[in-house]
Amino acid sequence: MNIDIIGDIHGCYNELILLIKKLGYEQEQNGFVHKTESRKLAFVGDLTDRGPRSLDVIRLVYELVQQDQAYYVPGNHCDKLYRYFIGRNVQIKHGLETTVAELNALTKFEFQQIKKQFMQLVDQSPLYHILDKSRLIIAHAGIRTSDIGKRNKRIKSFVLYGDITGETNPDGTPVRRDWALHHHGSEWIVYGHTPTKEVRFFNHTVNLDTGCVFGGALSALRYPEMEVVQVPSEQPFQKEKFRTFDT
Repeated sequence: MNIDIIGDIHGCYNELILLIKKLGYEQEQNGFVHKTESRKLAFVGDLTDRGPRSLDVIRLVYELVQQDQAYYVPGNHCDKLYRYFIGRNVQIKHGLETTVAELNALTKFEFQQIKKQFMQLVDQSPLYHILDKSRLIIAHAGIRTSDIGKRNKRIKSFVLYGDITGETNPDGTPVRRDWALHHHGSEWIVYGHTPTKEVRFFNHTVNLDTGCVFGGALSALRYPEMEVVQVPSEQPFQKEKFRTFDT
């Protein structure tokens, strides 16, 4: 099984197209196909918010998944946008305001079309993917080995938000523990959610969120080769948005 897993995009559509092409895919009428190998793309969630072209990212990932050219799992920002679409009382901040601004510029038909595509994408995708005979797990914020194969409210919270403490940072985001410190399973868990300056390999886990929307890079992991492929961000660099680990 040959998969190219892409980290948090957050509306950085230009970088996404550059990365897909750098990975060796060619654009065809119905999506992207690898030029030389049998490979599929995969996305760790958080397609939207903060970046300039969230709706274009949704459209592309929707088409790739529909054409069976990609895997997708939702992130916390995906979950929030889904709740916005179904009319829940969500706060239009922490990046959602940029996606809502794009939505407000659409015609009524265009709005209904993108809403339908996004909700179908989320509804038809699992909370996390178990791939390659359980040797590869793709989960937005990670997952504990003991929870693989299960689904409940606690596990959904962990997969979407990480190992949160219940406290909040000064910017209003949840404080979360470094769950990868305690991962001792043999499976590779590939995730995103927490921006770091470099792709982080630790205890058979790989964090692919290198903060593209904060001026870092958009990163992909070639599996099973375990090679990192990146393109630089077009966005302004925001040093304070990146997390540093002691390990």
